[in-house]
Amino acid sequence: MNHSSDSRMAFDHSNRRKTIWFITIFIIIAATGLTYVKWWPYYDKALKAIVEHSIGSSILGMDSSATPSWQAAWDYAITYFKAVWKAAVLGILLGTLVQSLLPSQWLLRVLGKSTFGSTAIGGIASIPGMMCSCCAAPIAIGLRKKKVSVGSALAFWIGNPTINPATLVFMTFVLSWKFTLLRLVFGILLTFGVSYLANRFAKESEPVEIDTPPSTDQQDDRPLWKRWLASIGNMLIRVVPAYFIAVLLLGALQVWMFPHLGTAAGNSLLAVIFFAVMGMLFVIPTAAEIPIIQAFMAAGLGAGPAAALLLTLPAISLPSLLMVRRSFPRKVIWFVVSSVVLLGIACGIAGMLIL
Repeated sequence: MNHSSDSRMAFDHSNRRKTIWFITIFIIIAATGLTYVKWWPYYDKALKAIVEHSIGSSILGMDSSATPSWQAAWDYAITYFKAVWKAAVLGILLGTLVQSLLPSQWLLRVLGKSTFGSTAIGGIASIPGMMCSCCAAPIAIGLRKKKVSVGSALAFWIGNPTINPATLVFMTFVLSWKFTLLRLVFGILLTFGVSYLANRFAKESEPVEIDTPPSTDQQDDRPLWKRWLASIGNMLIRVVPAYFIAVLLLGALQVWMFPHLGTAAGNSLLAVIFFAVMGMLFVIPTAAEIPIIQAFMAAGLGAGPAAALLLTLPAISLPSLLMVRRSFPRKVIWFVVSSVVLLGIACGIAGMLIL
């Protein structure tokens, strides 16, 4: 009896030590990657925002006479992927390491419950990431493959772009503190409130991956490097084609999605609703909503539609929705889409009143 107890204690101690090592390795890789891709470049961009009250030009074409074309699609895709490719690679790397390196039982203890606590941890964990919705999507996919709850995975995915502290700093110096306050309030509602409520639409007893059974640490006895390579292969097949095609499509349609409105129509409720929907669908790099809004307002767009874009442009996008569509129940996806649009409209109305 004592021998069995000693063996169990030794096994538990070994597992705890291995868990600590794996978590430490993941944190080191994540911190190194984020320092190179996000934290250091954003420090320089913050200085630029403080001094010049600008972080660059709008990624959208401003030619109101243009029509959708393959050239426009290609030009936008090239500009977009030049801006995000490093973060996209890092997102895929971290998403596959979540699947192959982080222990399932540890993740489930921290993020596996449908309580507000797990949702809050997921949202707070997103703050250092500062990724756009597409670059954060692979990590959300990896979390869901490990059976993390819907709420915590959503909070991590949505929180990355919406409560990004670097973007809030840029926004304060380029737009105004009122825009920053609106973004923070509605971003918190979306990240923590909507994500928590989404648990009600999810049946946590169902497999996490809708069309394939999930794998766990106990079920997969392959070496770590083989699991990681398999995760990379599956992630690339699943993410890249839909991502690239959707970016091309949106790049072609951008002139219709973001028309130049006159001053009279540029601050109407109809314009708020229209731009809330278009912003939800369109895809941009991190913080690109700031120069977009700056350019549109200089061309006559009102504060209401600008405030709607402030929330909906970064929160989600058609490409990111296509990327995560099999990791969340369909009802959850539609709930998130509807919530982003409705909160975007509410943010736009608030913008009309206070900006």
